[in-house]
Amino acid sequence: MGHPMTADTSATRNGTGMAAGPKSGPTMGDPRRFNVKGWLLWTAAFVSFPIAGIAAQAAVGRINDVVAALAGGLVAGAVIGTGQWLAGRRLLGDPLAWIAATAAAMGIGLLAGAWVVGYGTSVGELAVMGAITGLPLGAVQAFLLRDRVARSWVWAAAMPLLWAMGWTVTAAAGIDVDRQYAVFGAFGAITFMALSGVLLDRLRAATPAAPSPQHGRPTATAVVVDHGA
Repeated sequence: MGHPMTADTSATRNGTGMAAGPKSGPTMGDPRRFNVKGWLLWTAAFVSFPIAGIAAQAAVGRINDVVAALAGGLVAGAVIGTGQWLAGRRLLGDPLAWIAATAAAMGIGLLAGAWVVGYGTSVGELAVMGAITGLPLGAVQAFLLRDRVARSWVWAAAMPLLWAMGWTVTAAAGIDVDRQYAVFGAFGAITFMALSGVLLDRLRAATPAAPSPQHGRPTATAVVVDHGA
C-alpha cells in the first residue's frame, strides 16, 4: 500500500500557486463624512416655515390669546413637521409619528411661550418665546431619534437655542413681527434649518454602523489520496 496523502482544500489557489485571499467588495463611503446633499435638502425645507406661518394665521389670526397660540402652534407644527420629514425621511422614521409629535409639541410650546411673554413681540420676548417653544419640540423629536442617531439628547438641548435664534434673526431682519405670527419667517428659518441640519448630520455620523453579517470561515476538507502499491 502507498502512503496516504492529505490535501487541504480550504483555500483556493491562484495561477501562481499562492493561496488566493477573499475578494473584497465595493468600497463604502466614509459614513462620518459630511453629507452635503442631505444638508442642502434639509436646509431647503426652510420653506415650510413661512408656509406654516401663513397657514396658522389663516386658521387663527394673530397669536394673542391661549386658544390662538395652541391652535396656531398645532397648525404650524404640522406643516413644519411635514417639511422636515420630507427632507429627512430616511433618518426621521415614521412620518405619522414625526409630524404628529411635532404638531403637538409646538402647540404646547407656543401656548406656554406666548403666555409667558404676554404675547409680546420685542426681540427679547420673541427669543424667550422661541426658547420655550423649542423645549417640548426638542424633547419629543429627540425621543423619536433615540434609536436612529447617537446622543439624541443633544438635539433636545439645541432646539431651545435654535428656536430663540430663529426669532432673533427674523426680528433683526426687519420683519413685521408685531403681526404676532406663530413662527419666525424665512431668514430665521434658513438659519434654523442650516444649523440644525449640521447638527443632525453630525449626530448621524457619530452613530455606530450596524454590524455586517459575518460569513463563516471556510472549513478545511481533508481529501485522502491513496496511491496503490
